Amino acid sequence: MGATAPAPPAATLPEHLRLTPLEELWGIPLGLDRHTPPLPESPSVQCPRQALEEAVLTGLQRPPCLISFSGGVDSSAVLALATHVARREGLPAPVPATYRFPGLEEAEETPYQESVIAHLQVEDWVRLVWEEELDVVGPVAQTVLRRHGLLFPFNCFFHYPVLERAAGGSLLTGIGGDELFTRAARGPVSRLLYERRIPRVGELPRLAFELSPRPLRSRVDAFRDDFFEVFCWIAVSQRRGLRRASADWRSRTPLRNDRALREWWWRSRMLQCGLASMQALAGDCDVLIAHPLADAGVLQAFARAGGAIGLGAGSRARGVNALLSDLLPEKILQRRTKTTFDGAFWKGHARAFAAQWDGSGVNAEHVDIAALRAEWSKTSPVPQSFIQLQRAWLSTAAPADRDLSPSASED
Repeated sequence: MGATAPAPPAATLPEHLRLTPLEELWGIPLGLDRHTPPLPESPSVQCPRQALEEAVLTGLQRPPCLISFSGGVDSSAVLALATHVARREGLPAPVPATYRFPGLEEAEETPYQESVIAHLQVEDWVRLVWEEELDVVGPVAQTVLRRHGLLFPFNCFFHYPVLERAAGGSLLTGIGGDELFTRAARGPVSRLLYERRIPRVGELPRLAFELSPRPLRSRVDAFRDDFFEVFCWIAVSQRRGLRRASADWRSRTPLRNDRALREWWWRSRMLQCGLASMQALAGDCDVLIAHPLADAGVLQAFARAGGAIGLGAGSRARGVNALLSDLLPEKILQRRTKTTFDGAFWKGHARAFAAQWDGSGVNAEHVDIAALRAEWSKTSPVPQSFIQLQRAWLSTAAPADRDLSPSASED
């Protein structure tokens, strides 16, 4: 395994949107993308609902338009908006595409899905049933890794089967809803300042800290931050750099929510790297891919309408209700839970590779090999370690020009 392994493919992304060696250690980009300017503050931007409707219209105008639909609040919002706009404009109806994982209880969302489909009176609904094909180094992931190298997030291959279904058309996703519908700024302190609430005595030290100069906050956070100790496979020599980078990133979060959306979230490497990865996959299939909840015009509209405290004052339920109460069923409007698909990624392919892994393919100076092997021996490893598994797998994989992804069965 290691000595004669071929070199992994070069990533198809622009160099500045690839994970750095430090970011690879826990699989998440840090900081701002210096190539992405902040969104301007414009007095002429649309209202949030109008901006959202225009964002979904782009996809509807290139049928077939598929919607990545899980039954969560964000994907339900996109499906409802797209269905409403298509009917109003006389365009072909969007088609929700849903994954089913038999036996994976934490991914079970059928009741939520069915309530949305019935409420919207959707006629065409694609349901794909998967067993182990969407494993983190399973057949679909292997196709993507061979063509593109490492991408962010590690599970962006999750959308690949739907992209193939949408070939020549478009795909709309619910990416970005967490940041759009909840407060992107430094929550508790911004509420104190902009909601004009009198702070309690116990809140004064935190308030004073958050109002101190940014370099001081960054240094203090880096010193006391033990977050990265949880990720045992990261070599101790690298944790200090991660703490500093993470603290610097957090310290740059504006207090005002409108500025946080326009200047911090939009420019974040987390968002821009993720969008670039999805765009690379869409290009394989000649698909126009759009993310209405992370659209530049939508972010500008939400920033202007929400001001310093955010639309719905940082409450997802209030924000969604204010915009979409006429389109979504009460079951979704009141939903507070989120589903996880982590169990779908750690299946037979990943377990088999981890079991026979010889320690090659990862940076031994940055990674504690023994700790990483121990992590992968767990029933449910920390998902942030999966980038390292993909890195190791790539070092052993034979190149391929164009693998064919497996087909799921249809429900």
